[in-house]
This record gives sequence, structure tokens and C-alpha cells, in this order.
Amino acid sequence: MKRRNTPSQQAILAMLNAANSALSQDQIEQKLKGEVDRVTIYRVLNRFCEDGMAHRIVSDEGKFYFALCRTCEHHHHTHDHFHFRCLGCQRVECLPEQVSLSLPNGYRVAQVNCWVSGYCAGCNA
Repeated sequence: MKRRNTPSQQAILAMLNAANSALSQDQIEQKLKGEVDRVTIYRVLNRFCEDGMAHRIVSDEGKFYFALCRTCEHHHHTHDHFHFRCLGCQRVECLPEQVSLSLPNGYRVAQVNCWVSGYCAGCNA
């Protein structure tokens, strides 16, 4: 089903596309400065995830962050990678290396959520 392309979706997509890190709903809401209400932001972000345009990252504190799928193919999404949160600037980013797991026979991976906290190059300097 093709979805309508609303101004809210365009604004949120442009923001995610311009970001060089994952953004939380709160960060998106602050940057939009009241132009789009919280519920609409929540729905748009979830729709992006459902449509395979973005992926949701759950932090170690339970907060959701969203990043565009930049290296995924249309029907094959690869989100099994580490996510890094800087304890200094709070920036969240996807790290490029894929996680490889070896599970016992009969087990199947549905989703991987790997989280690393530390200090980015800018804050560690």
C-alpha cells in the first residue's frame, strides 16, 4: 500500500537524512519546535520502521532512537550491528561492523540489539 507523503513525513525524513547520528523522538520534537505534535512524530517514525526506511534502536536505558536505513536493500534489512552512545555528547550512531552470532541448533535470531557506551573521538580528545 502506498502511503501519503505529508509535510510532517517530509520534515522528519529530511531531519533523519541530514543527521549523522540516530535521533530520539525527543530530539526530533525539539528540532521541529512545535511544528509537528508528539503523536504524529511517533506515528511517522513507526511507519518509517514498518516500511523499512528506518530502524529503531533501543538504548541501555530503554529510550528509542531512530536511524535511516542507508545500506539496506529493499527486502533485506541488516540492522545486526553495534550502536554507540557517547557519554559526553550523548550522540548515538550505528557502527558499521555486523554482529555475527553462533546459536545452538534449533535457535533462530529475530533481532539483535547491541549497545556500546563510551566517549566519541570529539569528546575523548
